[in-house]
Amino acid sequence: MGTNCGSDLVVVTGGSGFVAVHCILALLQAGYRVRTTVRSMKRADDVRAMLAVAGIQPNESLAFAVADLTSDAGWREVMAGSTFALHVASPLPAKPPKDENDLIVPARDGTIRVLRAARDSGLRRLVLTSSFAAIGYGHPPSHSPLSERDWTNLETPGLGAYVKSKTVAERAAWDFIAREGSSLELSVVNPTVVFGPLLGADYSASIQLVQRLMDGSLPGVPHISFGIVDVRDVADLHLRAMTNPEANGERFIAVSGDFMTFQQLSQMLKARLGEAARRVPTRALPNWLVHMGALVDRSLKSILPELGKPKAATSDKARRLLGWSPRPNSDAVVATAESLIQLGLLPQSSRAVNESK
Repeated sequence: MGTNCGSDLVVVTGGSGFVAVHCILALLQAGYRVRTTVRSMKRADDVRAMLAVAGIQPNESLAFAVADLTSDAGWREVMAGSTFALHVASPLPAKPPKDENDLIVPARDGTIRVLRAARDSGLRRLVLTSSFAAIGYGHPPSHSPLSERDWTNLETPGLGAYVKSKTVAERAAWDFIAREGSSLELSVVNPTVVFGPLLGADYSASIQLVQRLMDGSLPGVPHISFGIVDVRDVADLHLRAMTNPEANGERFIAVSGDFMTFQQLSQMLKARLGEAARRVPTRALPNWLVHMGALVDRSLKSILPELGKPKAATSDKARRLLGWSPRPNSDAVVATAESLIQLGLLPQSSRAVNESK
């Protein structure tokens, strides 16, 4: 996405994360200067290495600052002199925490810390990376697409800690802007499951879905449907939401097409990658078996309320207001698997098969 940005400085929180580093990449390619936060300056080299994989050597156009969502320290300095901010950082553990508040509280309080520092520093607009998790849960089964008008019902039994954390944090952000936001503008991006090319070995829990399919560690696939979006298109949508006047005060679902089932995703990998995807299971697991598995694997508990429930959502708003045009589902899924192979994050035999083609 091209833009006339001059030398605007953009803050990106959580720069070593999967979505955040792609946002940094898109900003640098568009000519912005970027200041990104890391929890430790040791992570700065990781960010530089990931950008190098994408062919970018940012030099003076990228700066680092240490800041943590659980502490007030440093956030005002982080925001000083910047025009925009992308608040991407949010905890997303591989397994649910024993206490859901270990996830909910830092997500909510960290969002308010970042918003307050942005307001006090006179930023023009902050784009919050929320999630479809704040939209798509607790609704009756339906084939009608959910939209930005919908909110996850926090009273839903069995709702996972991550889903709660994203919903609570986004609600808190809108409440903050309404009560005490002053001149700070807010836009929100609500991605579905984010796939796409990895730039390093530090990746999100969503990528583990494809990794576990590719390495054969899953005996089968549950009856779950979900939306898919490529991380490069998520980054592009952040930039559009950051600069487009129409985006102020709006939230935008990021989904590239129709929702897919796990079984369809598995079949796509096999069709596109051939022998490299030979370990990918396509057998659908009965719901009762997934319930049994959740007794010993806590990571499965969060999907139990969604078993067998059809879902759909639309990105018409982002397409219409912001001119957003994402890649097909298949490109996002295949790019994920190919980058896992190229980075050596799958069994050796898969890499050998892929490299011999």
